[in-house]
Amino acid sequence: MTTSAVPERTTAGERRPGAPGAAATGRGVPGRAGSARAVSGPVVAGYGAGALLSGTFTTLPGLLLLPYLTDTLGVGAALAGAAVLVPKLWAAVINPLVGGYARGARARRRLIRYGGAAMAVACALMFASVVPGTGGAYCAEAGFLLAATAFACFQVPYAALPADLATGPADRFRLAAGRVAGLGVAALAVGAAGPALVSSGGPSSGYRWAGCFGAAVIALGTLGVALAMRRTPAGRPVARARRAPSSAAVRMSLTAAPVRPTVKEILANRPFRALLGAAAAQSLATGVLLAGVPYATRQVLGDPALTSALVVVFVLPDLLAARLWARFGARVGTRRAYALAGALFAAGCLGFLAAPVVAPGFLLAAMLLAGAGHAGQLVFLYGLLPGCVAEEAAAGGDRGELLSGVFATGEAVGLALAPFGYGLVLAASGYVSAAGHTVHQSGTARFGILLGLALLPLLATVAGTLSLRGHRPAGVPARP
Repeated sequence: MTTSAVPERTTAGERRPGAPGAAATGRGVPGRAGSARAVSGPVVAGYGAGALLSGTFTTLPGLLLLPYLTDTLGVGAALAGAAVLVPKLWAAVINPLVGGYARGARARRRLIRYGGAAMAVACALMFASVVPGTGGAYCAEAGFLLAATAFACFQVPYAALPADLATGPADRFRLAAGRVAGLGVAALAVGAAGPALVSSGGPSSGYRWAGCFGAAVIALGTLGVALAMRRTPAGRPVARARRAPSSAAVRMSLTAAPVRPTVKEILANRPFRALLGAAAAQSLATGVLLAGVPYATRQVLGDPALTSALVVVFVLPDLLAARLWARFGARVGTRRAYALAGALFAAGCLGFLAAPVVAPGFLLAAMLLAGAGHAGQLVFLYGLLPGCVAEEAAAGGDRGELLSGVFATGEAVGLALAPFGYGLVLAASGYVSAAGHTVHQSGTARFGILLGLALLPLLATVAGTLSLRGHRPAGVPARP
């Protein structure tokens, strides 16, 4: 039994930008809510540009930071995994706090603008170390901590934007498809250019150039989403849609209603809790895959240049298949389509177990298969979240931004646990770290590289699929 990716009925009470208190029912008509017209193409493109930040934050540290710590700075695998874990857990802690503050269009625009700018600076700082060992690790850790903080300030209001920009469920899935395409562009650019810059520039300067390139992509994405926020689908400034509370009002609301009880109430919402579990598991699976690919290409395949090609074929479906997944989910139901997407992703990851005995073309096909599944997972997760926010608003609640913050927390926890768990697998298999040069690893260590790359994403994908089975929004009947 599954729910539809684009629900046949929406809950009354979705706020129309520019008309506080007005309700837009949607009534199942794609791209229509009351008299408001569908969200425009430039708004979809601008909103999708904001995903350049999400894609860069996921891809660049996920792909390069763990190898940078172990193979350039000489940090042990387990300690390097813990170093990547701490800043992301910190982001998970502050996400709900940011959600409590990001109430109103003005507050969201301010957070997006300043958070994006700070994130660009932090991205360059993350790989700017000029000394190996402990000193370089501290510099990378400080940069990553700043990047995680800035990313939380950006991501929470960004995730809540579709509730303001969209006029109905079909528009929300259009925005979700644009967001997935933006993620694909970022992962394609950063995933291809980052390893290439590292290979051409050497173990130190190459990483610095990769960090600067990521900073430029982040700055571009910040500009795009800031421009999109200036206009609603009907062409009116978003700032008029809902007046932002004053700083004093925010402080009073946070004092009168602490975040912890509110988060507890949100987690009591079964559909949202199911969506949150699926998002955390999917982020964990993707994070492990990105963390493990550089180790597999360098230590098992003996061709570090293959990293860029594997990342490119992994993210291509984000650009090509997102809208197809949305249509497929509308026909068969979200949960059934998500299960198929997860099966494709897991099958592609399992293909790495055959890496020592197959040609590189087989691994490219496996990554393409995993990427096709990954695109579908993202479309359904990001398409369902605005619906939860709209239902919260329709029920008379004012916790939409906080709900988005909790969702971002789940993603952050998954991304945090991914390199940490993979680092533990490397340490358990006997992986040897070195500063500035490649060490010939034992057969057990090479097997551990592939086992972690295949098994951890499989387990996380199964967990996420089972979690999403509990997502059934109120008012939407189940399908047989």
